[in-house]
Amino acid sequence: MILVVLGTHELPFTRLLEEVERLKRKGIITDEVVVQAGHTKFESDLLTIKPFVNYEVMDQLMEEARLIITHAGTGSVISALKKGKKVIAAARLKKYGEHNDDHQLQLLSIFLEQQHILSWGEGEDLGEVIQQAASFEPVPFQSGKERMFTILSNFIKEA
Repeated sequence: MILVVLGTHELPFTRLLEEVERLKRKGIITDEVVVQAGHTKFESDLLTIKPFVNYEVMDQLMEEARLIITHAGTGSVISALKKGKKVIAAARLKKYGEHNDDHQLQLLSIFLEQQHILSWGEGEDLGEVIQQAASFEPVPFQSGKERMFTILSNFIKEA
């Protein structure tokens, strides 16, 4: 199963769903596709669309997915990476009314630079990126949270 995650941002991200549906219709995507669409209104006879799901359902969907295609939101990308999943991220862009600014491009570039994910962007064929994912071996993601807690704890102890 391929899971498509659009998050909870109030602006729609139909551009990504149109591309996924196009690939499904052409038979390039043969997997079942489940979409967490959030506020994106989209109807499809090929995709299973769930506007919002609770944490437990999202956790289970991510666990079952062989590939996660997501908007480049921090929470969505990191959640998928923590599960050891192959991730294709797409930035919501301001010029298409998908976000208020283009900060997702910055997040995307950091995760790409560290070789944690693949990305889909303007003018690229998502089908080709999905093919790349088959042989892509992501660098495992490690949160810096524990290191930060240690630094803060040591600072407090010394103060």
